[in-house]
Amino acid sequence: MQADRESGPLETAAPVGLNPNVPAVPASALAGSGFWRRLWALVRKEVRQLLRDPGNLGVGMGLPIILILLFGYGLSMDVRDAPVAVVLQDSSSASQELIAGMGGSPVLRPVVVRSMAQAEQLLNTQQVDAIVQIPPDYAARAQAGQAHAQLIVNGVDANRARLVMGYVQTALSQAALRQLDRSGADAATLPGRIGQAGIEPRVWFNAANSSTWYLVPGLVVIIMTLVGAFLTALVMAREWERGTLESLFVTPVRPIEILLGKIIPYFGVGMVGLILCMGAARWLFHVPVHGSLPILLGVSMLYLLVALGMGLVISSITRSQFLASQLALLLSFLPALMLSGFLFDLRSVPVVVRLVGNLLPATYYVELLKNLFLAGNVWPVILKNSAVLLGYATLFLLLALRHTRKQLKG
Repeated sequence: MQADRESGPLETAAPVGLNPNVPAVPASALAGSGFWRRLWALVRKEVRQLLRDPGNLGVGMGLPIILILLFGYGLSMDVRDAPVAVVLQDSSSASQELIAGMGGSPVLRPVVVRSMAQAEQLLNTQQVDAIVQIPPDYAARAQAGQAHAQLIVNGVDANRARLVMGYVQTALSQAALRQLDRSGADAATLPGRIGQAGIEPRVWFNAANSSTWYLVPGLVVIIMTLVGAFLTALVMAREWERGTLESLFVTPVRPIEILLGKIIPYFGVGMVGLILCMGAARWLFHVPVHGSLPILLGVSMLYLLVALGMGLVISSITRSQFLASQLALLLSFLPALMLSGFLFDLRSVPVVVRLVGNLLPATYYVELLKNLFLAGNVWPVILKNSAVLLGYATLFLLLALRHTRKQLKG
């Protein structure tokens, strides 16, 4: 009787899923709700940790602002207000017109001296970038169409020397032509002239002819690489050191949920960095966006996934903050800075360096941004480079997932 009384209630209590009065819940729905619940908990935990750590906020938010101001205002390949010593040995109106023509350029700033020794001293002490020596017979030769002047350029910085040389030669040529027009000489009959033919230059894709327009799109690549690869590698490696991930491995949390919980918050940080760069490009540096803004955002999200995947792979391999930070700098940040076409055109570098640059995901993102900012929707470039970035994103994320799953099984 006692056994019957004890078994009676157990026999009448049926499982919830088998109770005809309660509808059964599909297993897929339970799994789905568990997935999203666990993912939301991981994302919330990661966001709280990100907000509590001032170092992470400094790298993720403060450093992009510093880089925007540093690269935007501090880095320029343009020549402005270059001092040029003018050794004036001819006080004629033609010589004065030549000096006035050089002074009217925003690039050159003539400094008149009376002796060559004084000019050489200024050049040796790097107070001037070049010396223009106007000979005593300059005016007479200018009337005959044979004016000449000596130009000495400081060649320590080869790029700046070429630019200064070009601007000075242009100023000398224009002054000589104006002198010929006033004298009534026929330029077509003078030796070395090409008659009255003229050139009307047009600069495509960079109407301001400013290096800032060239550098700002690449600045977006640097910031996205910094936030995506460097910060993610550093944070994940710290959790490997502290044993946080091993604690997660003994819970029902899956490897894909761990990776997504890490990716989503820092993906948001990267998008904040992108918005800061876009705002600085538009309102601080006045760089236009000729391409489609949704396409620009789409390819930026794609590259951010590449950078995040790279950071996850680096951290899972090293498991050390020091090693992860060094590898992230060597494998992502520095190559993106030096070998992606951000500072130098890859067509001008040696073949070996160009081949290494073509292996970097940042190279294809730089090309995409420069086209979308300055040229517009060049679809062959967009499709080719987006496909390459998609392949890199898939590769790095699969490697990160595989390595994390391997550690979970181990």
